[in-house]
Amino acid sequence: MTLTQSKSRDTSSTPPGPLILYFTKLQIGSPPKDYHVQVDTGSDILWVNCIECDSCPKTSDLGIPLALYDPSESSSAKKVSCDDDFCKTTMDSAGNECKVGMSCLYTVTYGDGSGTAGYYVNDYLQLIQASGDNQTKYVSGNVTFGCGAKQSGELGSSEQALDGILGLGQSGGSILSQFASEKKVKRMFSHCLSGSKGGGIFAIGEVVEPKVETTPMLKDATHFNVEMTSIDVNGETLDIPKSLLDLVKKEGAIVDSGTTLAYFPAKIYNPLMEKIMAAQPDNKPETIEKLFKCYRYSGNIDEGFPNVTFHFEDSLSLTVTPHQYFFEVEV
Repeated sequence: MTLTQSKSRDTSSTPPGPLILYFTKLQIGSPPKDYHVQVDTGSDILWVNCIECDSCPKTSDLGIPLALYDPSESSSAKKVSCDDDFCKTTMDSAGNECKVGMSCLYTVTYGDGSGTAGYYVNDYLQLIQASGDNQTKYVSGNVTFGCGAKQSGELGSSEQALDGILGLGQSGGSILSQFASEKKVKRMFSHCLSGSKGGGIFAIGEVVEPKVETTPMLKDATHFNVEMTSIDVNGETLDIPKSLLDLVKKEGAIVDSGTTLAYFPAKIYNPLMEKIMAAQPDNKPETIEKLFKCYRYSGNIDEGFPNVTFHFEDSLSLTVTPHQYFFEVEV
């Protein structure tokens, strides 16, 4: 899938600056119609705004046309009932209120407080899969997804509005898991997210070429968690208390395409910032909006501050430059 980059809708707890989200286009129904959805590895289900929704945004300042999914217009659509195997294995549909013959309902609340609720539908879906040498092919089949009848919070706003969210989490209800169970792809994915150029590629299935460096996912984790072993600032290892490092190794760090910022415990974040700002000892922070610490700096930020390198299991490392971990803010 080709990804497009845009400003993020989740600005409730983040500083002003170039926040971003990644979204792609897929096709649903017979005949197929286009829907633009945010790609989110931190949630599990795919849902799109449904025809019954009266709280859904009508326009988007992203400049893309918004669509409402109507099951009655698709010859391959079928509502999922409570006695369906998919519904029986879905945690949010396991309550006593879900009885045979009733529609299988879903409810999801996201980290920014926004939410979506509706019912499950099974319909034909197809998306473009990257297959190497800049070639593409379609991956398609019948899948079960959410028909969003009610949106709340930012999901009801026209600001950065999309048709829905493509959750690619660990659960059996994700599109990736459904395709894998049908032997259409291996239960694997990769993404190359380009922050500088915007967009990128999200590949479902195994990437054979080119060879990539990897770090294993932690077993029995709810999300996609990886083990972070250490942090370097300009080659100098950050002194992290052993007890905290052991906890980080056990719990891991969540890889989430739907979250803009990196988050750390205070016992990691504070010494990390001390190391970074040691390069500018006379630069004292100012507080804006009574919440965010900012520094005044007019020079080349990549020359004035150090690189930060995160190390993960199996010798995988990720180096972040100053212009990538600082936001430029006009005050």
